[in-house]
Amino acid sequence: MEGRDRDWAETVTRAKAAGISAECVPVAATDPLYILYTSGTTGKPKGVVRDTGGYCVALSWSMPNLYDVKPGEVYFCASDIGWVVGHSYIVYAPLLHGCTTVLYEGKPVGTPDAGALWRVAAEYGVACLFTAPTALRAIKKDDPRAELVASYDLSGFRSLFLAGERADPDSVAWAERALDRPVIDHWWQTETGWAIAGNPVGIGMLPVKHGSACVPMPGYDLAVLDEAGKPLPPDTMGTIALRLPLPPGCLPTLWGSDERFRQSYLTTYPGWYDTSDAGIVDVEGYVTVLGRTDDIINVAGHRLSTGGMEAVLAAHPDVAECAVIGIRDALKGEQPCGFVVLKSGVSRDTAEIERELVASIRERIGPVAAFKLERCPTDLNRLGFRERRRCDSMPGFPGGEPNALSPVSRSA
Repeated sequence: MEGRDRDWAETVTRAKAAGISAECVPVAATDPLYILYTSGTTGKPKGVVRDTGGYCVALSWSMPNLYDVKPGEVYFCASDIGWVVGHSYIVYAPLLHGCTTVLYEGKPVGTPDAGALWRVAAEYGVACLFTAPTALRAIKKDDPRAELVASYDLSGFRSLFLAGERADPDSVAWAERALDRPVIDHWWQTETGWAIAGNPVGIGMLPVKHGSACVPMPGYDLAVLDEAGKPLPPDTMGTIALRLPLPPGCLPTLWGSDERFRQSYLTTYPGWYDTSDAGIVDVEGYVTVLGRTDDIINVAGHRLSTGGMEAVLAAHPDVAECAVIGIRDALKGEQPCGFVVLKSGVSRDTAEIERELVASIRERIGPVAAFKLERCPTDLNRLGFRERRRCDSMPGFPGGEPNALSPVSRSA
């Protein structure tokens, strides 16, 4: 806007020409660095406050110890700067650690093909790439045999990290085969600013368990709690919580709303931070995040994870994308309903694929899932928290009008 906005490069050039400079301004470690708004599942924005000192400490620790990146190397976070991953690992962490950071504007596919990320990694000598599982699934959908990987020199590329959503085991295994390098899933939130659980490759890489985000990072005292706030035994699903105080890097409050901060995160389980994620911790301490707690559905008295069912669907060799939500059922309370997008070039009879998917759910989850499957020709990449919760009122669901986009359904 004329008279208000300034072009950064032009302003700096004019200042230098006029001999104008400005000294760095010291700030307190507890001073806010930025405010990042997240809607979460409520639709009412929450301004997550990030302090300065603790955030710098956490990010500086993570670069060599979690991501195994050295000063002077190239780090490529294929994210949006406006998202917490972009704030942390495009802007701040690489520069704090003395790395070159890659700012990439484009998609993982279609710019011009599914080799876009590998092209950038080869061109700039990337040591570590961090992207979302959605990007990986999009690449797998367009290049299922990973033929484009061989087109680029990735000799300096050491590891691929995934976060932002649950990484389905099939996609992780596909990337491991395609890249012949470690593929590391890890888990964190906008509120924490860096990894809650991960595989500390720089300290000593732990065995990878597909579907798990590995182990808690330093400073996080993590437990899985029941509805009464009591820690559950290993391999029992519940709410993942973090014992207070939280480690450096995590939010100290919500902007202008200390009470909402307490109500949103600290009151459900006194003494704990409620992540609102459901999951399990196994006997070896590995954390598996199964989905948001409001994505756990109750089918005839059985609590089932939609994330667990999505992992079963995603393991099918013909499935590129999938989503599972709960829909209303007069008898059982809720019924799981799955949507699938097939990989490019799949020409098999869809009815046969549907039967295989339903059989897989019955075998891996159990007949209690009473699974319903819908074919979906569209992209599921952007089906977020609020959209999943609204789906049961959309056309094609009980109480709605017939859905022309998904004409075939089959129950287990």
